[in-house]
Amino acid sequence: MSATGARVAVTGLGVVAPNGLGTEAYWAATRKGTSGIGRITRFVPDRYPAQLAGEVEGFVAEEHLPGRLLPQTDRMTQLALVAADWAFQDAAVRPEELPEFEMGVITASSSGGFEFGQRELQALWSKGGRYVSAYQSFAWFYAVNSGQISIRNGMRGPSGVVVSDQAGGLDAVAQARRQIRKGTRLVMSGAVDASICPWGWVAQMASNRLSTSRDPERAYLPFDTAASGHVPGEGGALLVLEELEQARARGARQIYGEIAGYGATLDPRPGSGRAPGLRKAIELALADAREEPGDIDVVFADAAAIPELDRIEAEAITEVFGARAVPVTAPKTMTGRLYSGAAPLDLAAAFLAMRDGVIPPSIGISPSPDHDLDLVVGEERTAPVRTALVIARGHGGYNSAAVVRAAA
Repeated sequence: MSATGARVAVTGLGVVAPNGLGTEAYWAATRKGTSGIGRITRFVPDRYPAQLAGEVEGFVAEEHLPGRLLPQTDRMTQLALVAADWAFQDAAVRPEELPEFEMGVITASSSGGFEFGQRELQALWSKGGRYVSAYQSFAWFYAVNSGQISIRNGMRGPSGVVVSDQAGGLDAVAQARRQIRKGTRLVMSGAVDASICPWGWVAQMASNRLSTSRDPERAYLPFDTAASGHVPGEGGALLVLEELEQARARGARQIYGEIAGYGATLDPRPGSGRAPGLRKAIELALADAREEPGDIDVVFADAAAIPELDRIEAEAITEVFGARAVPVTAPKTMTGRLYSGAAPLDLAAAFLAMRDGVIPPSIGISPSPDHDLDLVVGEERTAPVRTALVIARGHGGYNSAAVVRAAA
């Protein structure tokens, strides 16, 4: 049954992040300000100007997944499958017990399975076509995480993938909320990205937005006078979404909160003289949630670490909320920018901040006086958090914003 204005709750979280494998490990590290950024180990980065990344450590796919899945999946998908398993466990949902057409999967992707694709292309060039895996036909594809999660868990309801770089993580969750409101019982949503391989690395460097610093503590510095690009990372978060009253009726183990508002815009073409679209996206999200700026307890920033992009974001925040009027944080300074996985991870952090009454810190930053932001730096800040705003921008002018709040 359709419920256009139904409240959509998050009942399960599955996190794979460079500074913590699993939700509670990630959150404990984030609260302490523990970074997962370091020199790349997944390949030898000596020939590349950028040599730092946020890598997920301690993940052994064989310990979590059946052997038949390993040869047909990229690392990105292996991480996503495990994150989905953990999200279901956290929500106390057994998908095999639910009607298959009442469950969907909507994820985002920025790069697809680049590591798998690189390996098979190398086999093609060095050995010939008969040495290329048949799984190459889908293992590299943007939609593969949605497909593999749906197959593994028997989820045959409305599903899809969104591709809009870092903004995609919020766009996917918004699509999931729309499907819940149309009557789908449960949707797994969010994103996990992983493309730390030479092919993926060159593609990321083409943006000219990567930091070339060799110092992990000073490489990724959004809103800092020394900002000079971001550090990429791998990982993200998957969320179990359900209609709020239905989740309560089934006796959900916990309800982290609700996806209360969403807004998205596109920036005008360069040189048009028109204003960037980020402020409008924030205003749309607030209006959709029926919240006023003063109701927001914390902003999780996009945190591009490109001076001009930082200026645009800082101005959008101060124009909406006022100068230093709301705490702003960027815990992704501990993980790197996870592309489509970054915003869902910020959503998870926002819900955990509500649960524990703390705002996680940004690390390594010396806030620039050019930005009138109340940045939470160095250490976590104790504060009641009921409502949060998450901002995400994608390369090419995508702007997305989401308001999340406690469900009580």
